[in-house]
Amino acid sequence: MALLASAPLAVSFLSASGADAINDRKMAPGEESSSLPLPAGLSRPVGTGSARAAAGLRKLPRAHSAGTERFPLLYQLLRACCAPVLRRAFDLSVSGLEHLPATGPFILAANHHNYVDGVVLGVAVPRPISFLVMPRVFNASPLHPYLHRGIGSIPVNLERPDPGAIKRVLRALEMGRVVGIFPEGPFSREGHLVTGQPGVALIAARSGVPVVPAAIAGTYEALVERRLYVPRWHPLSVRFGRPLHFGRPRPSRVTRSDREAITRHIMGEIASLLGARRDLGLRPGGRLGNA
Repeated sequence: MALLASAPLAVSFLSASGADAINDRKMAPGEESSSLPLPAGLSRPVGTGSARAAAGLRKLPRAHSAGTERFPLLYQLLRACCAPVLRRAFDLSVSGLEHLPATGPFILAANHHNYVDGVVLGVAVPRPISFLVMPRVFNASPLHPYLHRGIGSIPVNLERPDPGAIKRVLRALEMGRVVGIFPEGPFSREGHLVTGQPGVALIAARSGVPVVPAAIAGTYEALVERRLYVPRWHPLSVRFGRPLHFGRPRPSRVTRSDREAITRHIMGEIASLLGARRDLGLRPGGRLGNA
């Protein structure tokens, strides 16, 4: 529990709310469209190879496997510290690892309750994830920007349209990376899946890479009404679904109807993995019907 007690400072940067801020095309002040660097610590994938991720429940993947890119050093160190805590203290179970591509780019789209979601995904996925992170998380303390850059987070501006973020994400995907997005945007404060925002659909359509849906359970119960953001014991789990494909890259404008259809499809798969209804009918307050 000592490791998790320091989590708000050390690993809350893995929380990646705010993917809904990347839908417009107005450039943020100070950003250039011609050259947008990848986050620090990232490199191109090394070699090729087949998946070695285990399919069984509760078997956590190794930090390195043949055919995958190297982890940024800080990411690797934090992952090594958090993995045994989640496994032993929170009984973390992982299923569907066979659905994760061993090489090449993909988008990981998951439901979102709090910062523990990012920690769970960072431990469960055997490849480094470049999470989209909103400014208040990226700049939560003077130390946070250095931590985020050290693990390869991609900043997303919630205050104004941020097409620069799209360019950074597309660049990361072109380099063969895994990009982590929480389509619901900000945290779901009531523990229910809510409608997704179209940012994930825009990136999926523009890039043409597969989207892997993920369902995280237990993180809301572990942290709700907890002081100092220290989780209580509660079993945690994450389940990965089959990759979703949405056709070839679309460099031109993606229509609103296409974005909405892709978003509904992704959220429907997440709901299915969670055991919720696939129709995504919402009750007042944004809750899923019968969720």
